[in-house]
Amino acid sequence: MNVEAQYSEKADGYIRCHICPHECKIKPGKLGLCRGRKNENDTLWAINYGETTSIALDPIEKKPLYHFFPGSQIVSIACNSCNMRCPFCQNWEISQEEVKTQFISPEILVKIFKEHTSIGIAYTYTEPLMWYEYIIDAGELIHKEGGKNVLVSNGLINEDPLMNILPLIDAVNIDLKTTNADIYKNTLKGDLDTVKRTIEIAHAHCHVEITNLLVTGLNDKKRDIDALVDYVAAIDTHIPVHFSRYYPNYRYDKPPTPEKKLYYAFEKAKEKLKYVYLGNIPSDDGANTYCPACQALLIERMYYRAMTKGLKANQCKKCGEKINVVV
Repeated sequence: MNVEAQYSEKADGYIRCHICPHECKIKPGKLGLCRGRKNENDTLWAINYGETTSIALDPIEKKPLYHFFPGSQIVSIACNSCNMRCPFCQNWEISQEEVKTQFISPEILVKIFKEHTSIGIAYTYTEPLMWYEYIIDAGELIHKEGGKNVLVSNGLINEDPLMNILPLIDAVNIDLKTTNADIYKNTLKGDLDTVKRTIEIAHAHCHVEITNLLVTGLNDKKRDIDALVDYVAAIDTHIPVHFSRYYPNYRYDKPPTPEKKLYYAFEKAKEKLKYVYLGNIPSDDGANTYCPACQALLIERMYYRAMTKGLKANQCKKCGEKINVVV
């Protein structure tokens, strides 16, 4: 389906894309870095519109979103695009390589949502913001049907398109890789300042959670963890943060993150943040939600299954503390 890309500008011999800070200068017949936009017939087209690599019904906790309708299910869908080049990408087969896709129109996506016990749609697995035009169209229809729109994103988007899409977004998990700008630029092919701005703007408009994949030898030093915790705490100590264990994948063959690094991050973050979690690693309480005031167990989780035990709406049953949770 031919859909003209938003946020582009024609120039002499190319079209410049303004969707993200790469600001790709796309020559005739060529693609942007994300592989989702093509200059053809002097127009920039969103050639990935509706082209889907994966669709599934997932627990919301798998995103991970632990404070957004805990225990619910959500239809999850992915495009074949990404505007970063993380060498350890966990979904590289569908984000970094061109694969066969299936077209799912916004109308069909709404039908799928309504046929399942789902709170809405999660645009996930790859980089959904490179599916920009599709999410605008599908997101409007999902909202009209009473559903929620969720992003699982790297946060690499320019401010104008971000502000335009946020009214359609109910929750977002942003993967903050590190607070080291050099790693973002040279290793990940991204931009730290852009991601931080996305986090800060999104936090003012919708529910936000943050994931940090601790990668062996890259961002797992104590100073890296401390800096990330300090950054999040300066925005809002109530933002849930998920520290996740890296395993060798794609072009990165270093051993899995040492468990002690994950446990350090967990304990260090709890000194300043109210809600901290561990992923891809067993732990006694790294998946549960506790009241930050009285430490009562609010939500118990086992293998993405969430059991609400100590919440009454968004308050702790025991002490009445208001909890940053959408229910």
